[in-house]
Amino acid sequence: MRDAIFNLQRVENVSLQAQIREMLVSAILDGQLDGGEPLPSSRRMSGMLGVSRNTVVLAYQNLVDDGYLTSRERSGYYVSPGMASQTDALSPHLISNRGPAWRSRFRVHPSEQENIVKTLDWPSYPYPFVYGQVDQQMFPLPAWRECARQALGRRAMDAWTGDRLIHDDPMLVEQIRTHILPRRGITARPDQILVTMGAQNALYLLASLLFTEETVVGLENPGYPDMWNIARLMTENVRPIPVDDGGLPIDERLDGCDYVYVTPSHQFPTTAKMPLPRRIELLERAAANDTVIIEDDYEFETNYIGTPTPALKSMDDEGRVIYVGSLSKSLFPGLRLGFMVAAKPLIDEARALRRLMLRHPPTVNQRQTALFLSLGHHDALIHRLHREFRKRWEVMDRALQQYLPASARRPSFGGTSFWVRGPDGLDAMRLAEAAKAEGVLIEPGRVHFFGPEQPRNYFRLAFSSIPTDRIEPGIRILSELTYGTRRI
Repeated sequence: MRDAIFNLQRVENVSLQAQIREMLVSAILDGQLDGGEPLPSSRRMSGMLGVSRNTVVLAYQNLVDDGYLTSRERSGYYVSPGMASQTDALSPHLISNRGPAWRSRFRVHPSEQENIVKTLDWPSYPYPFVYGQVDQQMFPLPAWRECARQALGRRAMDAWTGDRLIHDDPMLVEQIRTHILPRRGITARPDQILVTMGAQNALYLLASLLFTEETVVGLENPGYPDMWNIARLMTENVRPIPVDDGGLPIDERLDGCDYVYVTPSHQFPTTAKMPLPRRIELLERAAANDTVIIEDDYEFETNYIGTPTPALKSMDDEGRVIYVGSLSKSLFPGLRLGFMVAAKPLIDEARALRRLMLRHPPTVNQRQTALFLSLGHHDALIHRLHREFRKRWEVMDRALQQYLPASARRPSFGGTSFWVRGPDGLDAMRLAEAAKAEGVLIEPGRVHFFGPEQPRNYFRLAFSSIPTDRIEPGIRILSELTYGTRRI
């Protein structure tokens, strides 16, 4: 018996039984264990791995149930010959490096676009000023687990085990319609709402449906790089329009635009809030030019300062505004659930196109989220986030005024980040590299600028994922790197 292959690498948050199962399945599928080969007795295996004998027995029995092992009375456990033979049959069919010249066949090259880059292991850094991530300590995990338990229960199985083809979970659609949209002043029928795999999926669906090579798209500058990249896959006529303290200016630069993408409630990334008179002016100019507005309300749940301004969609009398929302900022980005609100003909076509791409977002995720909303857990989380974000917002504001004076404009909406303009001549890319070596993560801002002029001295500081007591020390380190008291 090749006992050396049985080596358990302890992993946090994974049960020992599951780890033993993974170890044995990997050994079987990798061909390290042959069909019919006996496994060590449960007593012997428990001694080798340093776990209880019951844990090994349960793991063995579980693998018998799934067909990986067979049990022989008074003899022990053996690798199932059928499972091993399936693995052997597949082994000759490895993917060859030879084949078509793929690069010459690509219609577009999205891998060559410049995108926002994230540090995947950001939780291991002491000062993670990273945008779009969550503080796991603030998330109500027991409530989420309870919703998962209910969603996975026998009585709820009909809601998610079948193929819904083009349809969404009606419970989630109803929660969006009656719970989320009214906060933004929006009323909609169920057939005017489409659940998407995050706001990103909604934007790609819209571009695929509506943009051609001749389409002219107006875009905020600086703005959302992913929308720039999506639009550029469809058309070269993407018009970056510099924003000011009120967000997107409304002037002749919008004339001739077939579509305008805008983040009026919390301009991405500058955090500017579009005032109500400008919103009215945007709607009037769009009507005069027959322009369709794509409103991305990406942080609609993080308004904890002042009175919220209604969404553009709530002021739309002509069905000219397409509203895109996401649950990533208030729940967690890994959920990948968002929604689109628009006129029924557009939703019908987007639903049909979504079917060709992915049919529908996973229904079990939809039902779990719907339960989380309906049971009031989402509201409780929002209240908690508002209290904590308000504290972090104030601490960051004071620290920036002290250590990087006049560098950042105070957001009037709330949100989860500050847009910082460093001194002239500062290279935020180099600053980010030096700061990372000191345990500080920031996001250089150059990627948010479109066109030939891309300033290098801007960067973004987010506070959704950093504890309050680490904000001031982290900004102090940034200040020392920026002004030369620490070497870059």
